[in-house]
Amino acid sequence: MKTIADNRQSKKWISFGTLVLGAGTIYKLGFLKDAFYVPMQEFMGLSHTQIGTAMSVAGLISTFGFLFSIYLTDRVSKKVMIPMSLMGIGLLGIGLSTFPPYWLFLLINCGLAVCADMLYWPTMLKTVRLLGSEEEQGRMFGIMEAGRGLVDTVIAFGALGVFALSGSNAASLKAAILFYSAVPMVIGIIAYFLLEPDELKAVNAAGEKVSRNKAAMDNVMLALKNRNIWLVSFNVFSVYCVYCGLTYFIPFLKDLYAIPAVLVGAYGIINQYALKMLGGPVGGYLTDKVFHSATKYLRVVFVITGTALAVFAFLPHSHMNVYFGMLMTLSIGACVFSMRAIFFAPMDEIHVPREITGSAMSLGSFIGYLPGAFLYSIYGSILDHNPGISGYRIVFLIMAVFAGAGFLLSSYILSVIGKDKAINN
Repeated sequence: MKTIADNRQSKKWISFGTLVLGAGTIYKLGFLKDAFYVPMQEFMGLSHTQIGTAMSVAGLISTFGFLFSIYLTDRVSKKVMIPMSLMGIGLLGIGLSTFPPYWLFLLINCGLAVCADMLYWPTMLKTVRLLGSEEEQGRMFGIMEAGRGLVDTVIAFGALGVFALSGSNAASLKAAILFYSAVPMVIGIIAYFLLEPDELKAVNAAGEKVSRNKAAMDNVMLALKNRNIWLVSFNVFSVYCVYCGLTYFIPFLKDLYAIPAVLVGAYGIINQYALKMLGGPVGGYLTDKVFHSATKYLRVVFVITGTALAVFAFLPHSHMNVYFGMLMTLSIGACVFSMRAIFFAPMDEIHVPREITGSAMSLGSFIGYLPGAFLYSIYGSILDHNPGISGYRIVFLIMAVFAGAGFLLSSYILSVIGKDKAINN
């Protein structure tokens, strides 16, 4: 007979697996550029600046969405939020497959941002943190990143296969977009039946019974007043600034190494998705078993990544072998994805109260993902106004500067943790 503990474990991993499926599909359409950057330019008539602007506008919407989700995540059950967001993504994708005019393209991207970033992502982060104990945080987030990387890769290669086998033309891109639309809708239906509803507690910090709205607002205020949440959030910000630049490894290899469009698409999938399968578990394992601290791990990898980017920016790429360029960019990407996998894990390390997890994760997402509101547009504009290696060199050096800032912030967070431990002891 199954014990109560066995049943809890089963429910835990069913919920976790459902979240992995959703996380692996929720961003496919919003980040269509990852595998289809060049076809989007060719068949949808989009420039670097237009794609970058669309990403930045969607990022701005995500920013306000994260603000609202600070309240929403602790107010609405995941059994409602997760399926609703996935179904919304699929419906918007059908509209995107019509190759709409640019103004409508922007609106659809904004809708995708609302579904993914306001409804799905903070709810997923909250649930993952609560599913794992304090000692499991690195591994839970690492496994999540690896799992969604696997789902990402399978689905992305499926879409690339649809595109390649149907002729690599405009109709093929439409078919790939429709494929990306159908998958999250199916997963949304599955999620509705598999996810357990949340227990929404209507009590305040003093244990007094209040309305759910009041309880949610109390959590918001507690999160806003917590200094440690802000510190972790800005560390996430530093990682994400570097992450945004990974997108431009794709056109970099095409422009400087003349890689064919289909190979560029395959590289893009590996760079953006398959690396999650490597970086996620490696980052989680090293965090929990070697460094015993997510912040210590982040500090070390910030140094490695920043140094590699600074060196890579000044290499003589016109005289280099294409496979060396691919290896370097993939190595940098693996480092960044290992940081992305665990950059919310310090929420437990700095002892953020678990009862305000939803508000904490939403605030962390608001600040941490803020670069999406402006950095893609800046990077894209730099490339359009500085053709050739000069533009890419500027982008890579900016990424290195953000890595340096992350190193300094991680060092400060470690000093705060040390002082708090000394006071408590």
